[in-house]
Amino acid sequence: MSKITENADCDDCDYPAHGGNDTGSRVHSTMDEDDELLRYIWTDYLHPKEYEWVLIVAYIVVFFVSLIGNSLVCFAVWKNRHMRTVTNYFIVNLSLADVLVTIICLPASLVVDITETWFFGETLCKIVPYLQTISVSVSVLTLSCIAQDRWYAICHPLKFKSTAKRARKSIIAIWVVSCIIMIPQAIVMECSSLLPELTNKTSLFTVCDEHWGAEVYPKVYHTGFFIVTYFAPLCLMVLAYIQIFHKLWCQQIPGNTSVIQRNWRTIQCSAPSSGSGESGGVKTSTVSAEIKQIRARRKTARMLMVVLFVFALCYLPISVLNILKRVFGTFKNTNDRETIYAWFTFSHWLIYANSAANPIIYNFLSGKFREEFKSAFSCSCYEQQQGNSTRMRTRANRDSRKSMSTQVNNVDNLSRLSDQIV
Repeated sequence: MSKITENADCDDCDYPAHGGNDTGSRVHSTMDEDDELLRYIWTDYLHPKEYEWVLIVAYIVVFFVSLIGNSLVCFAVWKNRHMRTVTNYFIVNLSLADVLVTIICLPASLVVDITETWFFGETLCKIVPYLQTISVSVSVLTLSCIAQDRWYAICHPLKFKSTAKRARKSIIAIWVVSCIIMIPQAIVMECSSLLPELTNKTSLFTVCDEHWGAEVYPKVYHTGFFIVTYFAPLCLMVLAYIQIFHKLWCQQIPGNTSVIQRNWRTIQCSAPSSGSGESGGVKTSTVSAEIKQIRARRKTARMLMVVLFVFALCYLPISVLNILKRVFGTFKNTNDRETIYAWFTFSHWLIYANSAANPIIYNFLSGKFREEFKSAFSCSCYEQQQGNSTRMRTRANRDSRKSMSTQVNNVDNLSRLSDQIV
């Protein structure tokens, strides 16, 4: 880059007027300088290095996995009414935020990480980082709402009743609050050139960065951003899930406890077979339903804990690096620029990898989502076959129920007739 600066400074030098030959030599000299500049830009600046090719492939994989996976999550909940639970509404909101950041922000981040240049103009310089910070805020607030909903449902089931209507209102509030608190990010983003003397020759070396004016403002903003969008919600969610884990795996839950599981076989075996058979059957069926409920809650809690852990892990590097850069100014006078660039590039990729990881987590840890993902990839003829067999089974069950009710009515009529005869 120093060669470029030296060549650019020579353009401002005063040349003595010696006629046509000197003018021709100046033209050739300028052309040689431009050729050297272009050659340097391609070989040393634009042409991807080996690890950058790996980064490009990794970005492409994350793009398609995130786009397809999160779209399938939204489709699965939209298609099936039985999946429209409060937790799944929040999961869909999380997927929408991931789709937004994948489509709008990921391609721009890939280009910037490879070329170290912002090609997209002043307007997108404000819009893209603004949408990216909105997505971060929506994700962390959505995870917080999920943790709160599960905490109330498991630890304090009688204090708060969560409904789909309240979940939709919470989702709207999440987006409104995120759009408002991230407005400063859009205001301070501006385009600037690292080498102003080359502005007329190339659009390279243009960066989209924050311009605050005073040095104290970025320190205050990024400290608050770190606390509001990462540290404080993460601490609260960890505390909530610790209590949830303690209730589900260690203590008694009202209505579904480990005591029920230990006495399951006892109740099943001690159910009388005579006059109180109906009472024993009710008890055993109730206990079975409660055991299924606690198992379902444990599976859901386990999946949400993994989602939270992956989120915290993926956002930790960029959060720490931003604090070091914006608040403490750690990287201003460093000489190891390549290492810092590699760390920031990897941390950017981790953010998008988190968007791709969530559908994979749902697939492995949620049986309902796994079945819906399988059905989404199955062919239409198979679905039609399944639908026909389901309809046939339903019709057969209905006919059997009708015949059974007819037999019961006949028995009742015979018993009444016999009573009258007696």
